[in-house]
Order: sequence, then C-alpha cells, then structure tokens
Amino acid sequence: MADLDFINFNAEQLNREELEKLIEHHNRQYWELGEPEIPDVRYDELLRALRRIDPGNALLTRVYAPRVAGSGKVRHTTPMLSLDKAYSLEEVLEWGRKFARTPEEPLLVEPKYDGISANFDGRVLSTRGDGEIGEDVSDKLPLIELEAPGYTGPVDRPARGELVIRDDDFAKLYSHIRRKGGGTYKNSRNAVAGIMGLKEIAEMQLQGAKVTLVDYSLVSFPVALSELKLQWEHLLHELAALPYPQDGVVIKFADLAFRNSLGSTAHHPRGEIAYKFTNIRRETRLTGVEWSFGKNCLTPVALLDPVEISGTTIRRATLHNVQNLLELDAQIGDTVIVERAGDVIPYIVGCRPGTERRSPLIDHCPCCNAKLVRRGPELVCPNPECRETELQRLLAAVRSLGIERLGEPTLRKLMEKSGVRHLSDLFELKVMDILRLDGFAEKSAANLIEEIRKARVVNDYQLLAALNIPNIGVNVAKVIFEHCDFARLRTMTEEELGAIPGIGPERARALVSELAAQSDYLDELLGALQVVHAESAAGRPTVCFTGKMPEKRSWYEKLAAANGYTPVDDVTSSLSLLVAADVNATGGKLTKAAKLGIRVLPLEEFLASLRPAADAGTEVSQPTLF
Repeated sequence: MADLDFINFNAEQLNREELEKLIEHHNRQYWELGEPEIPDVRYDELLRALRRIDPGNALLTRVYAPRVAGSGKVRHTTPMLSLDKAYSLEEVLEWGRKFARTPEEPLLVEPKYDGISANFDGRVLSTRGDGEIGEDVSDKLPLIELEAPGYTGPVDRPARGELVIRDDDFAKLYSHIRRKGGGTYKNSRNAVAGIMGLKEIAEMQLQGAKVTLVDYSLVSFPVALSELKLQWEHLLHELAALPYPQDGVVIKFADLAFRNSLGSTAHHPRGEIAYKFTNIRRETRLTGVEWSFGKNCLTPVALLDPVEISGTTIRRATLHNVQNLLELDAQIGDTVIVERAGDVIPYIVGCRPGTERRSPLIDHCPCCNAKLVRRGPELVCPNPECRETELQRLLAAVRSLGIERLGEPTLRKLMEKSGVRHLSDLFELKVMDILRLDGFAEKSAANLIEEIRKARVVNDYQLLAALNIPNIGVNVAKVIFEHCDFARLRTMTEEELGAIPGIGPERARALVSELAAQSDYLDELLGALQVVHAESAAGRPTVCFTGKMPEKRSWYEKLAAANGYTPVDDVTSSLSLLVAADVNATGGKLTKAAKLGIRVLPLEEFLASLRPAADAGTEVSQPTLF
C-alpha cells in the first residue's frame, strides 16, 4: 500500500485499507488544501467501492467542509447535511419510487451548485462545517451578494444556500484578480475556496472581487415523479443555461412536511438526492503510448498534450487493453476525446485521425523481448521468467498480504540484489539482506523484516488473492471461504465452485486450473505461513479498536479475528467490546460506548485475554491453521 497511485487507480481493485488511505488523502487535498487532484466523480468511485466492501465505515458518513478563515464556531439550528448521490437517472427514479406516496408525487428539480454551503441567520454567516457546527465567516460579507427569490443585493435577510462565483463574474472579474501569493484562479471553485480561506479581505475588496450566495430556493423546477423521465433532458438543458457553476442536480419532494417526515440518516436527508454530473469530455492530442506492466498483462496508457477537465490537468489516460486500442484505431498524432466519468477515469472514448500518424502497437516485450501474444482482449508476455511480470505479480501478492512497507522500488532491488523471485523468498530474508539495499538503515531494515514476519499469520482469503488467479481478488476470495476452507477448496470441482454465488463457470475454471498448476508453490507457502480460516461472522462477538496503538489497526483486527471476534469500525448498540489504547481519553468512540453501556477494555487487557496474548507472530488459538 506504500506505493498506491493516488491519481490513476482502479477503485474496484483496492482493498478497504487502500480505499481508506486514498479517501483520506483526497479529503485533505480537497477540503484542507483546496487543491483537488481528482474530480468529484473519481472521488465518488472510491466511496462507492468502500461502501460495497464496508457499508458501515465511518468515512462514508463523515461530513466535510472546506477549510475557511472563520472567527468562531456556529451551531446550526437545523443541521446542514450532505446529500445521498445517484449517478444515473434510473438510480434517481428508484429513490423516488422507494419514498413517494403515489406515482404523481410532486418533485422539485434544482441545481447542485459547485461552491461552499452556507447559512445566514439574519446576523451571522456560517459555513456548513461538519453539518452540525460551522465556521463564522461574517467578515466576508462585504464581498458577498445575495440572490434569493425576488431579491438581489446585500446579505440582509435569512438565507441558506451556496457561496459561488457566477460564470459571468468569473469571466469578467477574475481574469485580473490576483490570488494571495500571485497568479490568477484556475476556476471558480478554487476562487471561492481561496477567498473564503483568507484572513484578510481588504486586497480582494480593492480588486473588486465578488462572491454570490445563491439561496437554494432561487431556482426550482416542479415536475411529477411520473413525468421526470420524460422531462429529464429538458430539465438538464434548462439548468445548463444558468450562470452558476454546477456539478449536478438536486431532486427533492416538493411537499416540505412530507419531505421532513422522512427523516435523515447520520449523513443525508431521505427526502432529497443529488444526481452527479459525469461524462465530462475534452479533446487533446495523443503524443505517445506507454505500455505498463500488470500482474497478468500489459496495459496501454495514453500520453497526452495537457488538457484540463474539472480543474484537473490530464496528461495520461488509460486505454484499457490492446483490443480497445485497436477498436478505437487510435494512433500517435491523432486528436483524442478524453472522458472523466464512470468506471476507470480518465480514459479515451474516441479519436479523429491526425495528419501524421504512427502506430502505438508493440510486438515484443519491453522487458525480456519475448514475442507478445494475445489472450482475449489482453496483450501478454508469455515468458514465465520475465522479470517485470514477476515483479508485478510479486507486488500484487505483497499487497494482498498487507506488507505495506514493501513497495515496488524495494521489491525491484530485492529481486536484483537478493535473488527474491517468489512470495516464499521474502520470508527467508534477514536484516542484513535489507541493509544491502540503498536507503535502508538498521531501524528501517528491522521494521521491514518485522512486518514481513508478522505477515506469516495470514487470512485464507488473503493468501488465495496472493496467488494472482485472474478475477480472484480479496473480495471474491472472502465469498469463496464462506463456503469452504483451504483444504476443501483444493479438492472442489468446477461444478462445485461454480455453484457458489458470484463465482460462476469462468472463475471456477480458472481456480481449478491455477490451484493445480500452482500446487507445489502453494504447498511451499502453506509451509511458510500460518493460514487463518475466518469462520462465518454470524453469532461471533464484535470488537472495535480506538486510539493510537503500537501496531497498525489491521494487525489487531487480524489477531481478534483469529481469536473468534468480528472486527468492526464503528460503535453501535450491537457492539460487544471496545478496545482502547487509552481508556481515559475523550474520543468519540469512548463517549458513545459509555452512553450505550458497551464494555471497554484497555488494549493490554484485551491482548492478555487472547491465547496467546500479544504476539501475532506466534501461533494463535482458536483459528483453523493449515
């Protein structure tokens, strides 16, 4: 996980810890630094992937707000919650059918403004903050104009809405307004965030800067639920003509009393939903194609003349596979259409032939020069001893086992200098082997060896994912081991495996074939590792950890699972036990546990209660070991 790609990731291939790390990174980039590296639709991919893996994760319900220069905290009389998101009209219609009283339920369709949520109570202007408590930004009022139904002027009456910079104001005013530190603002979203983050606004006043507070009720189109599908394109056209930055559409029930009666989750009101804009496209020139090694194939990556989409400068985009490249007929020198939306972003969706074209296809492996072969839509190096393919497969296996300190650069050095070729070789390494590598001192080398040692205790689904069988990642492996253990898995037929929900004949065929082909290697791994079979979570006590602990949280969760617990992330009424690094701390989990009457144990006592107590590097009691 140490070498996560924060920009060009595939959310569907990441595990929970990787998703959490990326989400927290991009939260900081967006909300604290005001320098987003990816557009909203890309960030939402991470949230959706995390929700599928861990629907109760705290990151999914946390409410964020941009860092602003405020003069104090303000508690909102009515919470300012986020909205649940939809990415297709069908998802919106499903939401409507779920809650509407009749098919003719009246709705309101409104812009989803791309700015900073704010509330003016008649005296104080405050940002949304965490939804309950915001920042007092009343000192920015001299720069702000209110647009509300039937009124445009100074902010002198209660309003709840969005702080934005109108498109026409940005075009006319902000081409010459200099930001703090020099330079102009790239887009209106960065401009409003930058201005609200200033401690002093005198310079902005002198330059004529202007921010607009758009009351949420200013623009609202009524439509019946039964008519929404027919009216959708017309409504989008009407919204697009408005002079405000937008990143989607808000759909809400028109009957306020009914809308309020539906209540809220901890994160969003049930009576409203946000449809997020996707499919943002720009044209640019394809300057080259780089062939990137993966664990099972080579992937073409487009090199582009820089193009900006949603405030992000795009220089590279995936071309998915060689079949896609051929179908696009994309060649170096062509004009290509780049899209950021949906699945893997950014990517090429079309091209227009250039005046001078050059084929980007390759015939031989860039690493070992072996003749490349086609396997379905993929281009593959068939050489089993290709060092680059070996490296990528080993890296994928290391990530599956959760050895976070061991990234691609270090693995590459270990292959070159210590003869490491397979996962089992890692468990033979000594501190001196690591010290031979550039960049390692005694402490960092010892830490890496200790992390490798602790990875000897591994969940069965992690080990199966580490075999790099096509389409068998951690999540699929978890499903498999809900129906069998490792010993049983190795004897199952294609028909038996295919009968497991979500597996099917193709995965079953690959499993049987690969488990047979890798049988000796698997025996070697099983001799080097202690494999924990996680029994069904039903009926097991749950445990949650809180506070800064000596080891990574995942280490304690693995130990707890091996001792009969189901680790969870949140404190709820159904939680069996909260384990705290410091039981006297004042964290939110401890406070909530006290209110709910949940048992709290110090970390030392919890470890002492386990068999054995505190060393995950030794055999653990209760789990099934192979």
